[in-house]
Amino acid sequence: MTRGANLAAVIGGLVLALVGGGAQADQPVHLKIFAAGTLAQPFQQLDALFRKQYPNVIPEPRFGGSVKMAREITELHQPADVLAVADYSVIPKYLFPDGGKPGYADWYVGFARNAITFMYTKNSKYAAEVTPDTWYRVLARHGVEIGRSNPDTDPSGYQTLQMLQLAGRYYRDPKLAEQILANAPPANMRDTETSLIAALQLGQIDYLAIYRSDALQHHLNYIDLPAAIDLSDPKDADLYKQAVADTQNGKLPGRPIVYAVTIPAHAPDAEWAAKYVALLLGPEGQRIMQQNGFGTMVPPYAVNATAMPASLQPLVKPWPGS
Repeated sequence: MTRGANLAAVIGGLVLALVGGGAQADQPVHLKIFAAGTLAQPFQQLDALFRKQYPNVIPEPRFGGSVKMAREITELHQPADVLAVADYSVIPKYLFPDGGKPGYADWYVGFARNAITFMYTKNSKYAAEVTPDTWYRVLARHGVEIGRSNPDTDPSGYQTLQMLQLAGRYYRDPKLAEQILANAPPANMRDTETSLIAALQLGQIDYLAIYRSDALQHHLNYIDLPAAIDLSDPKDADLYKQAVADTQNGKLPGRPIVYAVTIPAHAPDAEWAAKYVALLLGPEGQRIMQQNGFGTMVPPYAVNATAMPASLQPLVKPWPGS
């Protein structure tokens, strides 16, 4: 190739980069998305929308317990472009730098809210007797089978424990949590609660501790718990932290349920990951979350916003109190 041809190729490449705004997907890009199991339905819709905008970028989602997903990045060193979790505290706990050890992320954004509850069907034992005032007595009855997720691997698992503690205080029944958990033995526990939805629908279990969004997505009955119990309202944060779940990962105080997202350090395709997160945080992404039963975050709140990709910073506000 001549010098003139070389120069023309360089100039052409610069122009192409400027016109395309940076990232080019001349070859297929496989975007690795690690996400909480309860995000499966909205993220599949988000992925389809992203593919329409960027046909050569292929989101490859993996869904599971949030703690498990985080530890696959930090302990198994699995490459991930995006991590979205059901409890915002998972990201700083497992991915932020600690004690001089290098971190796997240094920012996160809260993008959705939820509530923890119990879901059931019309065929569940004593379903006709469940009301917001009687539910805890019904779930404590002999022969009732309750499913839940593992509190050592999944936020809804330890949020269920926190919710039951709060319920015991709210209804002034000190044995409430113990009696209900007696009907939710380890045999009825999975790494993520969404894997038990089929068991609920088939009648293998009667009630399932799960997020309200899942009940709405599957058009199933759920118990409408007070905000003082269901971890749904940031205004009740001081109340929630009085409930502490004892897990293999330590004692975990209750927090409002806020889903959070970050782009891990050394993400294979960080620039495309930023475009994906921008879609999630923007109006179209928030509309998808709302349609799937989640509470939205307008605006999304960020911790360490200045560490985020520059393209994302205009989309967020600083996390209150951070």
